[in-house]
Amino acid sequence: MIEVKELRKKFDDVEVLKGINTSFDTGKVNLIIGQSGSGKTVFLKSLLNIFEPSSGAILFDGRDIMKMSREEKQGLRSEIGTVFQGSALFDSMTVEENISFPLDMFTNLTYREKKRKVLEVIGRVNLQNANKKYPSEISGGMQKRVAIARAIVNNPKYLFCDEPNSGLDPYTSNVIDDLLMEITKEYNTTTIINTHDMNSVMTIGEKILYLRLGVKEWEGNKDILATAKNKHLIDFVYSSELFKQLRDFMLENDQTSLIDTKPENNEKDNPKISKQ
Repeated sequence: MIEVKELRKKFDDVEVLKGINTSFDTGKVNLIIGQSGSGKTVFLKSLLNIFEPSSGAILFDGRDIMKMSREEKQGLRSEIGTVFQGSALFDSMTVEENISFPLDMFTNLTYREKKRKVLEVIGRVNLQNANKKYPSEISGGMQKRVAIARAIVNNPKYLFCDEPNSGLDPYTSNVIDDLLMEITKEYNTTTIINTHDMNSVMTIGEKILYLRLGVKEWEGNKDILATAKNKHLIDFVYSSELFKQLRDFMLENDQTSLIDTKPENNEKDNPKISKQ
């Protein structure tokens, strides 16, 4: 679990984060949403200690990163996996070499041990035939899966993702969402995703934190999203005409959430609407 208490961040005289209190549970997919300028990127970078907060506390399973020594922070980083926007792969490295990078940086494993772990996660993200290829030789969706494999190869306790669906087509975005959900459950990670993808919000949002103007405007989950009373949240999430019609339909039929039921043989299917 990650707990955030009265988190504030200033840049000169401009306060971007204004006393945020929240928590992110282990084994759940936690989403951070908000308009551009809401503070969500600064919030995510503060959690990762890329930005040092002005005040407050960030506790990783009870350990306050604000009070850690440099060595303790380095140890914590080895427990964190990160999927960057745009994947951030090394062009000169193969898929295998990219995935092995955190093991080279943070472990003293032998070559054979690292090879075994790399091949395990390559299989987990279904990239068995791409391990010797370079990033330029694979699709955008495959690059995202390489980035996810690299993030989980060291069995992290915490998984951070910044816009993992950015630049992907809708179907591939669904594949990435499913993969992140499955990995969260299998590895029992505390997964935090910064996203603009409203499909992700409505299908995998087990915890949703909505930031607006640097404050926590609303928090909840996908099952209570449609019935939320916060006008700013509803206007943001259901901004398109299609999503507005979907919400109206769900409310008229006393149904509040979408459940994506996957058929066998990985064929595409339509999501079903669940009654709560």
